[in-house]
Amino acid sequence: MPTPPPADVIEPHETSTNEIETRAAFDRRLAEGSLAGLTVQGLRLDLDPVPDLRGVEVAGTLFVGCRFAGREVGADLVRRGANVVPPFSGLPYPTQPAHLYSADDLAAGFAEAGFAGMYDTRVYAHFRAHGGALPDVREALGQRLHDHGVDNALADATRTWLAVHGPQSVVGVMGGHAVGRGSVAYRMAAVLGWELARAERLVVTGGGPGVMEAANLGAFLAAWPAEELTAAIDLLATAPDFTDHDRYTEVALRIRERYSAGPGLPAPRPAAAGTEWARSGGLAIPTWLYGHEPANLFAGRIAKYFSNAIREDTILRLARGGIVFAPGRAGTVQEVFQAATKTYYGTDGASGAYVFLDRAYWTTELPVESLLRPLLAASPFGDLSSTVHLTDDVHEAVRLLTGR
Repeated sequence: MPTPPPADVIEPHETSTNEIETRAAFDRRLAEGSLAGLTVQGLRLDLDPVPDLRGVEVAGTLFVGCRFAGREVGADLVRRGANVVPPFSGLPYPTQPAHLYSADDLAAGFAEAGFAGMYDTRVYAHFRAHGGALPDVREALGQRLHDHGVDNALADATRTWLAVHGPQSVVGVMGGHAVGRGSVAYRMAAVLGWELARAERLVVTGGGPGVMEAANLGAFLAAWPAEELTAAIDLLATAPDFTDHDRYTEVALRIRERYSAGPGLPAPRPAAAGTEWARSGGLAIPTWLYGHEPANLFAGRIAKYFSNAIREDTILRLARGGIVFAPGRAGTVQEVFQAATKTYYGTDGASGAYVFLDRAYWTTELPVESLLRPLLAASPFGDLSSTVHLTDDVHEAVRLLTGR
């Protein structure tokens, strides 16, 4: 029987004190006179004030994705014992992003050139033009470096939330990408995200349209009354089809503009510094493999990967507080059993509830329950079949996930 890997193999790593990801941290180390043994990631060292690196110890230093004032600066660092992996030229994305994406990052260029001119769309066009899921060596290296940077940024972004609330506070929401805005299923997913965020849960989705967008939308409006959530959905429903890219994106940006600066309602309790984004849309983890789908612009932070496999495993690894599965097709069913494998073997520790919205769908149309219950009942950690729940009621789903 296969066994899970040791916990230290799969646990998110703590950012080493030897990893330098901000200019402030770099300047502090530089003032000490030595950068030896450090890893410096994605910094613009070509901007004023340009650091003078000539007399600094750099033996064993790794500069990844950093920009220097000139080629000679990088060459001099190498001569003195540093390793330099410069940003790859000709790529529309950073090879070592220092932080997660925001909605504004992905939508940059829309105002000037529409959907085709957005950063998100331009990266997808580049991805397709360079082999898609099977890139050439140069492109593959750029993508792998990018995704490693996203891994680091995601660990940094979630560390404070997890320290304050614990891993059981993170809830995944899965479901069909083709669910139209304004539909019953969309409204249910939005209410679900709204209630979960108000109950101090970090909502995590796959970052696509449909159910995923709805859940992040609910979390985005968690500080607003329910009537405003309904009004926002009604406006979004005027552009229901994600294949109508420009209109779909334009309405989403209009909703963001309307509610981003508003006072809303007081949060249930003050958010810890660095976690405010979690209550303003939660987390989305999409992939450019599905770049033909427009970006979900309601998440507070967006960890966008090139690798779909890494992205899917990351979502399920984080969602230790349970997962809601709204109706979906092959992709959603795959996620059900990928998550079940982790729970069965205890790969990422204890799992929360598996909540299936729409009892008839999951028992008649796609009867996954009849497979999932006996599988989890045979777990080496005991009978886990009681983690499976079916309901038609969003409020019951929230109660199962939060105990409230």
